[in-house]
Amino acid sequence: MFYREAGQFKPTYQADGRIFPIRQDRIGIYAMLAFAFLIVPFIASPYVFSAILIPFLIFALAALGLNILTGYAGQLSLGTAAFMAVGAFASYNFVLRIPGIPILVAFILGGLCAAMVGVAFGLPSLRIRGFYLAAATLATQFFVVWCLTKIGWFTNYSSSGVITAQEIRILGYEFSTPGSKYLLTLSIVCVMALLVKNMVRSNVGRSWMAVRDMDVAAEVIGFRLMRTKLLAFAVSSFYCGVAGALYAYAYLGTVEPEAYSLDLSFRILFMIIIGGVGTIIGSFFGAAFIVLLPILLNIIAHTFGLPTSVASNLELMVFGALIIFFLIVEPHGLARLWQIAKEKLRLWPFPH
Repeated sequence: MFYREAGQFKPTYQADGRIFPIRQDRIGIYAMLAFAFLIVPFIASPYVFSAILIPFLIFALAALGLNILTGYAGQLSLGTAAFMAVGAFASYNFVLRIPGIPILVAFILGGLCAAMVGVAFGLPSLRIRGFYLAAATLATQFFVVWCLTKIGWFTNYSSSGVITAQEIRILGYEFSTPGSKYLLTLSIVCVMALLVKNMVRSNVGRSWMAVRDMDVAAEVIGFRLMRTKLLAFAVSSFYCGVAGALYAYAYLGTVEPEAYSLDLSFRILFMIIIGGVGTIIGSFFGAAFIVLLPILLNIIAHTFGLPTSVASNLELMVFGALIIFFLIVEPHGLARLWQIAKEKLRLWPFPH
């Protein structure tokens, strides 16, 4: 009864084209943002910030980047962690070698470097697709990690390969506590999520979806495949690069190639599969699920006294089972279930 759009008139095209045309959705988003910005910083503990909220936001941003490429443009990629590594190491080197550069500018430049790498490795998408394209992007993962490990300039010739990230300082304020890093990460994720939400509703997003559905037909009606696909790789890699910089500076506190392994690429791919491919909210659902599930499984393992060998592999087994479950039962993920629930509320008490 409370989720009705009866009486909500939209007299203009602009009102009808809002991101959230239903008033209840707008109120819910505003309430959620107010809770995240104004209440969570006062009630959450440092552990919750460092172990749950900050990684959730960073993974959601990386999943947004992958969803742009895979969900909206239909280009399968397994090199997400490589683009995150490029963004992290580029940001580190910009801060290191350009004295006084603002840290946010370094993050943006790191994302642009990741975008250029994404365009370079996205060129095969003009000729190949599907699993062949996945194999090409998988080469990105190994090539980037190899470069960061073997070329000492990227790591400032560190003998250990583990580098402490520089402090985050903006306008004289140092973001050193978990709460301040959470607010910074939340602000960046909210802005970039709003940008991508508008982007996928624009001509650019429509061109991505046209290429995803049938690239030959899209080319026939006038879409330029080369520009459309490479733009998707660039924007996706930019988002992943910014997420990688936040992953190093706000979460790990170190810049190291081993943190951006192939396992991280698969985890982010699992996020969009479980959350929902081709949806914005699905990236957040998938990130929350992947971040919270290991904590829940750890509690279950300790509660029931499972052997260490079983507990250590329980996460992998559950992840694999969930991937199979969602691919069979609900290929569109948690976002589709959320959409079905809202549709039933709009028709209540006569849900179909």
